Parts: sequence; C-alpha cells; structure tokens
Amino acid sequence: QVQLVESGGGLVQPGGSLRLSCVASGRDFRNYVMGWYRQAPGNERELVAIITRSGGRNFAESVKGRFTISRDNAKNTVYLQMNSLKPEDTAVYYCNVDGGFRGKYWGQGTQVTVSS
Repeated sequence: QVQLVESGGGLVQPGGSLRLSCVASGRDFRNYVMGWYRQAPGNERELVAIITRSGGRNFAESVKGRFTISRDNAKNTVYLQMNSLKPEDTAVYYCNVDGGFRGKYWGQGTQVTVSS
C-alpha cells in the first residue's frame, strides 16, 4: 500500500523559512516524478515544484528563486525548502508522486501559514 507522509509545516513570519519533507512508502519511487502542490482557501490546487528521477526541476513562477526542491531516492523522500516566505504562500501543501502508468499518489497535506 502506497503511503505519503508529509511533515515540516507550521506558522512562520514573513521572510522566514520552512522545510517540508515527504516520505513515500510502499514501493520504489526512484522512477517517479516527485513534487509539491498547494491549495489556498477558495483556490484550486496548483503546482509548486516538481523534480524528475534524473534531477530535472520545474517551479511555479511565484516561487522561483525562493523555493528549492530535492530528493533522496535511497530514502524515498522529497524535500521542499521554502525561503523568503510571503503571506500569499499560505496554503495546504501536498506531496505528490507520479509514475505515469504506475499510478499517481497524494499525501494528506500539511498546513503552511505565513503571518506576523
């Protein structure tokens, strides 16, 4: 059974940093695209960042230069380092793994709140 467990969310002041982690279990995810999405109240879920099996990265324009994404295939873990956080980054952040025909899976979400 595939399971994604996120951690690292919380309350942070504007300009602060957080690091999200997502541990995937249930199979080998080395060949999956791993990434992060977010959903703010009243908005649709949107892509934040993804990382391919070979390390290629793609970011939403709104987070470029502030967020970085990395993965540890040995640990089936993907990380999202978020710096210079803004109030508009407030959302529930969801981990995602996408294996194409192998399946696509979501975590339960972790709340990130940026407020003074």
